Parts: sequence; structure tokens; C-alpha cells
Amino acid sequence: MTDAAPPPADRPAFDRKMLEALVCPVTQGRLGYDAQRQELISRTARLAFPIRNGIPIMLASEAREIDV
Repeated sequence: MTDAAPPPADRPAFDRKMLEALVCPVTQGRLGYDAQRQELISRTARLAFPIRNGIPIMLASEAREIDV
């Protein structure tokens, strides 16, 4: 997970300050931010929650499973 590249111009930027207030809906744990994939990552739950149009979709049914 890196912050190296800004989101493409066709995607709204995610407000990084919002990350401080959000927690994983499954584990209530901290989330990481993957700027390149536009996802919030819960390593404990092994889920990646998508960010669409700058809005995090915090539903387990919308998340994809990840290998940690």
C-alpha cells in the first residue's frame, strides 16, 4: 500500500482524514489505504473495501477477499 501516485483525474480523491474515523465493519479494526487500487484494506478480515467516486463502500458483501 503506497501513497505514491494520486488518483487518476477521472476519479475523485479519497479524503485521507476520513480514514482516521473509519474502521473495518467486520473486525472494528484499523484500515489501510491502497491509493492505486482505490481500496480500504482490512488485513485482519482479509478484505478490501472499494472506494467509488470518492466514497468508501463499507459493506462486507461489496468487499473482495485478499491474501495477506
